[in-house]
Amino acid sequence: MRDYPLDKVRNFGIIAHIDAGKTTVSERILYYTGVSHKIGEVHEGEATMDWMDQERERGITICSAATTAFWTPTYDLLNPERKHRLNIIDTPGHIDFTVEVKRSLRVLDGAVVIFDGVAGVEPQSETNWRYADEAKVPRMCFINKLDRMGASFDKSYQTILDRLSKKAVRTQIPIGVDSEHEGVIDLLKMKGYLFEGDKGKEIKEIEIPEKYLEDAKTLRAELVERIVENDDALMTDFLEGKEIAIADLKRVLRKAVIANEIFPVMCGSALKNKGVQLMLDAVVDYLPSPLDMPAIHGFHPVTGEEEFRKTSDDEHFSALAFKMQADPFVGQLTFFRVYSGVLKSGSYVYNSINDEKERVGRIVRLHANHREEVPEVYAGEIAAIVGLKNTKTGHTLCDENFPIVLEGIKIPEPVVEMRIEPKTKVDQEKMGIALKKLSDEDPTFRIKSDPETMETIIAGMGELHLDVLVERMKREFGVEANIGKPQVAYKETITAEAEAEGKYVKQSGGKGQYGHVRLRIKPMEKIVDPDAKVAKNIKREANFEFINNIKGGAIPGEYIPAVEKGVREGLSRGISAGFEVVDVSVELYDGSYHEVDSSEMAFKMAGSMALQDAARRAKPVLLEPIMKVEVVVPEKFMGDITGHLSSKRGQIEAMEERGDLKVINAKVPLSEMFGYVTTLRSMTEGRGNYTMEFLEYAIIPNSVAQAIIEARK
Repeated sequence: MRDYPLDKVRNFGIIAHIDAGKTTVSERILYYTGVSHKIGEVHEGEATMDWMDQERERGITICSAATTAFWTPTYDLLNPERKHRLNIIDTPGHIDFTVEVKRSLRVLDGAVVIFDGVAGVEPQSETNWRYADEAKVPRMCFINKLDRMGASFDKSYQTILDRLSKKAVRTQIPIGVDSEHEGVIDLLKMKGYLFEGDKGKEIKEIEIPEKYLEDAKTLRAELVERIVENDDALMTDFLEGKEIAIADLKRVLRKAVIANEIFPVMCGSALKNKGVQLMLDAVVDYLPSPLDMPAIHGFHPVTGEEEFRKTSDDEHFSALAFKMQADPFVGQLTFFRVYSGVLKSGSYVYNSINDEKERVGRIVRLHANHREEVPEVYAGEIAAIVGLKNTKTGHTLCDENFPIVLEGIKIPEPVVEMRIEPKTKVDQEKMGIALKKLSDEDPTFRIKSDPETMETIIAGMGELHLDVLVERMKREFGVEANIGKPQVAYKETITAEAEAEGKYVKQSGGKGQYGHVRLRIKPMEKIVDPDAKVAKNIKREANFEFINNIKGGAIPGEYIPAVEKGVREGLSRGISAGFEVVDVSVELYDGSYHEVDSSEMAFKMAGSMALQDAARRAKPVLLEPIMKVEVVVPEKFMGDITGHLSSKRGQIEAMEERGDLKVINAKVPLSEMFGYVTTLRSMTEGRGNYTMEFLEYAIIPNSVAQAIIEARK
């Protein structure tokens, strides 16, 4: 039987900008929930959730880590029925590992967003918030590090309102900041809390200190007003001046959080063991259980009709695979979230994406890199299956008799490439296996070979991303490799319409070859709604659209896929400089065939030739990745840094203050940012810092494009 009822389950993630203290918060959660008996500190390389050697050495999270813990709210410790199961995912903050955040949010019901009490909202906080908006995930905010010099709860809260959402509202305020940070004030209960004893385990309730009382009263009135707006009955009581019971306020606040109408803001200092237990109380009180979430929506793989699955053990089984991980002891682990039904080990599961059945060997629950084997998992739970062969990130697993395809996970495009070659013959064989396993695990890591030099090229989200993967190849798979310099992953596109015909005719005695197609190509319009229904003759993907407009059997149906394959090959070879061509709509509108000599190979060749010919006439241009860059420097260096960024083809977007530092926001081409950290440090006496994330692909100015094309030749 299910050991915890669904309303007592919380699936939530911890997300934030790099260095806001996510893993430190996670370690406190593990300690206070009794999962671990000592606190592992990130700065000592001992964090439980950062279990990879590289994570410990670098002091950053690279892989999202899942764990299960149990929590009874601090105000109800004597009531065992209030114990809740928490399935927690600690995600990375670094932009290079952003897919970990994206895919985790896809399967979670809620999130706690951590902010640095000195810096407030930072670039990656905005990106993660945007991902959470896309996934419609209810969130709470926790302003951390209030013990740091220069911390300000009010300024950090203001950055949340200004940059993220006006729906954020304070449910707590700190008792002191900086070196005077002692505890927090709960604005609903109007009580103060201090955290004493061993590692802040003992929570002491106190009256609100006199100097904070007036502020607390004003802010409580603001909080109550924001809550009652979400309930007509409470609004009436409020307008009549009645005192509203705390239980009613909490009930309506919970409803508003689940509807994404309010984002409660809490505070503390995880490193100094202040505020984390009250944050866990709030997770239980306000974040949704799987039952609070609407039925998951998908479609039937054959009929295309809409399908829904409610969160219930009695429904037909459906689950989404959201992460792969190679485990040295048990092999491939497939992390999945069960949306409906029950899955038993030893049974079979149907993958509706690739139309295959796979046997479920063992099912394990996870705690960082430790495993606990379980016989079955129920609706609303997160676990991993050992040994699935052909299931990848974003695939749907379901009951074969009642198939469904759930919405997948959108994977960002890689922007940095690097050439890699094995050092010895032995390494060559091992490298192939290692690259395959790593790319299965991480969908933003791509492998291709240069058709001219036959070298292997790996592509990823940034220098750090590729650096980590090459290091993992060495440590986990024993592969020694030489690597080239990181290079930008340029792309090509077209800016005009064009038509062309491709004819592949060969006659050399015996059976000949005959394929003839006419294509029309044009720039593809950006997809506004990826789930919108499209006509049957249109095949649409993020960067490519294929329209089959053949009338009257000019080309038999069996040759159409071969034409599409040829077109795709033509796109992958590039037009001007050999880079992949994107954002192209290709219409096949005419052609001819030969009863005897036509073949799939002939039509594939004809499709490729026609595409290349048309693309050359469609005003091709090169595209480069543009990065959103935030540079934080002391004021005296600001002029030098803005001038230097402008010289790198950067556009300065905005400047602001952060304490006594200046923050410069700019858009800069990625090709200009390699090695920028060294330049920045030398220009600012080591005091400057920067972060960057991918923003968009943009057309390269002609003079720069010509230099790239010449270099490729």
